[in-house]
Amino acid sequence: MHPVAIAQILALLAVANGTPVLARRLLHDRWAWPVDGGLRFVDGRPVLGMSKTIRGIVVALALTTVVAPLVGVTPIVGLWAAGAAMTGDLLSSFTKRRLGLPPSSRAAGLDQIPESLLPALACQGALGFGAGDIVTVTGIFLVGEIVLSRLLYRWRIRERPY
Repeated sequence: MHPVAIAQILALLAVANGTPVLARRLLHDRWAWPVDGGLRFVDGRPVLGMSKTIRGIVVALALTTVVAPLVGVTPIVGLWAAGAAMTGDLLSSFTKRRLGLPPSSRAAGLDQIPESLLPALACQGALGFGAGDIVTVTGIFLVGEIVLSRLLYRWRIRERPY
């Protein structure tokens, strides 16, 4: 078990997943171009939905890369973590659209597992993670994101609670 590395990746995940929410709160619709360009998949549903924006991905990648040295890892590890977290987020959104769930809907597990598992896997070599560390990161993120979501809603940062 690598508790310092686990704390480092969790801090990076908080930045990567939190900055798009804060950007939306601060910037509203400014620069909020949808990643999927408004396209629909073969099932007639949006590929991802309007809530997945280029702005969100850019701020997540940029700020996580900048914050990485502050938590004791290289900027490239921050970039890998953010890129993998955003990939997991897009994968979750794509899956939710295929299941008929509306954009910004909540799906416990589906929202958190890809967003934490993929970064833990992407950074495992750099952080010295084993399987137990990866499971621990994913579990802590799953529970922590659900609890934190309720607090952010109460503080009027998030639009709806979990």
